[in-house]
Amino acid sequence: MSQRAQSVVAFGGGHGLHASLQALRRLVDDLTIDELTAVVTVADNGGSSGRLRGEFGVLPPGDLRMALAALCGDDEWGTTWAEVLQHRFAGDGDMRGHVVGNLLIVGLWELLGDPVDALDRVGRLLGAKGRVLPMALTPMDITAEVRGLVPEAPDALVAVRGQVEVATTEGVISSIALDPPDPQACPEAVRAVEEADWAVLGPGSWFTSVIPHLMVPAMRAALVGTDARVIVVLNLGEQLGETGGFGPADHLAVLAEHAPQLKVHAVLADRQSVGDDLADLQHVVAASGAELVLDDIAEDGGAPRHDPARLAAAYARIIDPQ
Repeated sequence: MSQRAQSVVAFGGGHGLHASLQALRRLVDDLTIDELTAVVTVADNGGSSGRLRGEFGVLPPGDLRMALAALCGDDEWGTTWAEVLQHRFAGDGDMRGHVVGNLLIVGLWELLGDPVDALDRVGRLLGAKGRVLPMALTPMDITAEVRGLVPEAPDALVAVRGQVEVATTEGVISSIALDPPDPQACPEAVRAVEEADWAVLGPGSWFTSVIPHLMVPAMRAALVGTDARVIVVLNLGEQLGETGGFGPADHLAVLAEHAPQLKVHAVLADRQSVGDDLADLQHVVAASGAELVLDDIAEDGGAPRHDPARLAAAYARIIDPQ
């Protein structure tokens, strides 16, 4: 394996991608990675993002904002800008709940008329250690087929629409889709995948942040066809609403169902979180032809959150083994 610096594309959204990018940013600083691109899910319909999307007909900016904040440096300039970008207004007026970074992004979109150019300019303003791109340029909704919502017919499938609604469903998600089903993929994001050395999927909300990338036909084709080696980072546990009752192997099985042609190079899981599910996970990973990498990547204290420093060390051991 080459010891040169590597180009990495990370996929996801929300807090999972934020943690992954904080980790990967550290590898940019130590020159393990020379090019880092975040490709972000853009289907949010709740909170400040949902309000701006509804009022202006734009892509929801929230997950893009969080990715940009994660790429800010650890110096005083970077941490200050990250805090400003993430600041949510209080009060009782119309601005309550809006986030500064969301307004900045949407304002630049209106001024420039080009979402990619606007995000690049925000990145330069922040001194971001990488590029942030939307997975698609078309506003979209996530839909899901869900079991268990009809008491008298527990196996009946019910259609649920909207990222928030899918993420908080009380049923069991069978599959997801996008509406429209063929949104326009971001060309710069597709190109980044085609030229990458590594692609990182997860961690994050499995059905509403990770798998949606594989439902954009042009993005799925790029991921399936790229020479980049794919790392799948498993969550630290089940997520109520989306993956209740899921074990580590279930996450991989669902991923394979939605993108059966995707070739995975490595599956990264937290050693402690896997627990008694290790044998099942080893079996599924081996059957897929991937390598299982167990490491200590969770925060101390029992909270189900990835520790960016530990995650960075795990990424480094996979991307640039010594």
